Amino acid sequence: MKKNIVLGLATLSLCTLLFAGCGKSSSQNTEKTDTDEKSVTLWVQYSKESAEGKVMQQSIKDFNENNGRGYKAKAEYIPRSGSGGGYEDKINAALTTKTLPDVLTLDGPNTAAYAKSGILAPIDNYISNKDDILPSIIDEGTYDGKLYALGYSESGVGVFYNKKMLQDAGIDLSTLPTLEKPWTYTQYNELFKKLKDYYKKPVIDVGFDDHSEWLMYAFTPFIWSSGGDVTNKAGDKATGVFDSKENVEAFNFIQGLIKEGYSTITPEKNGFQTGVYPLKLSGSWTIQEMVNQYKDIDYGMLPYPVSPTTKKLVSPTGSWAYGMSATTKKKEAAGALIDFLGSTQEMYDMSMGNTVLPARKSTSEKMLPEVSEQFKFLIEQNVKSGHARPVLVNYPKVSRIVQDAVTEVTYVDQNPKVKDVLKTKAQEMDNVLK
Repeated sequence: MKKNIVLGLATLSLCTLLFAGCGKSSSQNTEKTDTDEKSVTLWVQYSKESAEGKVMQQSIKDFNENNGRGYKAKAEYIPRSGSGGGYEDKINAALTTKTLPDVLTLDGPNTAAYAKSGILAPIDNYISNKDDILPSIIDEGTYDGKLYALGYSESGVGVFYNKKMLQDAGIDLSTLPTLEKPWTYTQYNELFKKLKDYYKKPVIDVGFDDHSEWLMYAFTPFIWSSGGDVTNKAGDKATGVFDSKENVEAFNFIQGLIKEGYSTITPEKNGFQTGVYPLKLSGSWTIQEMVNQYKDIDYGMLPYPVSPTTKKLVSPTGSWAYGMSATTKKKEAAGALIDFLGSTQEMYDMSMGNTVLPARKSTSEKMLPEVSEQFKFLIEQNVKSGHARPVLVNYPKVSRIVQDAVTEVTYVDQNPKVKDVLKTKAQEMDNVLK
């Protein structure tokens, strides 16, 4: 989550340059320079035909017609492949050939790595109304005290529940947790047990089979709810942090899902959507699936489980963001484009068009009256409890180690002691944080 791209550079002779210079008036040259300085290119990681692509086409048109400063933007659509390649391949090739665009999209957690390596320029001075942006978006896009990326949407996860299946098992829906009164790990385990005893099988799909960023994204909220963390605040050490007693509490809850038979590491595909499981840990993309393909399932949303020690509600956040290339010579125009695309209306258009959560408070307020109760729940949970993933230069390597930790504790027979797994993984993290 590479093919080589060879870029040919046309060589102009001195004579050609001189001829071009003599063949145009100075006013024509000035006009060309001014036009070039006001024209910027944006690279995005999706296709022109996708939901995001359709919104972006209109956004670029609106920017070009209404920015009032003569700026002109052009978007280049470079879809990612199933393995995450394609877009990233082109970014890597452009780094080698120093042909990055003026503005590019990046996955939020990669901000620190991009900033430290000199790919991005700070954008603090170009972004309007920063107090309106969700704290999780600011945290995600900030490195070394400066804002380098502006998330254009948010994400969130909750516990989906099949109303009929819970009622059939004798659950009074009015007693279920709310954002104001979330349930602890212990209370959720009691629900899981009751459902398991009734259905005689696992009852919640939490995505243990998805060995990707999901395992970092969806499971670190348990760490933070328990009062733990992935690394120390400086981001240079994990021993004594990742293997802390707080993290042991969180990972004991995760391991217990398998140990007690409440979940499974090999869930049936679309098991919640087809009535196999009464519960599912997932995000807004599943809401979209339910609307489009599984309209017969009457379902609701529950908040993230919280630590019985802290009672603190924490939910995952983060998505793709806009960044300014450090090599652009058109910072004013690039900054104006990012600011426009990050405005309340543009974030509204992207969130509604792509069924994703908003990254601004004002956009949230604009959307709430227009979305389903389930989507509204995720927006409200996000505003109340969203937590960005760690801002680390070696984030991809750290993420992989955390993912492995989640996977390994689910192999209960081989790894019965959570503490031992976390200790080993903390040491592995120390090696990549140096």
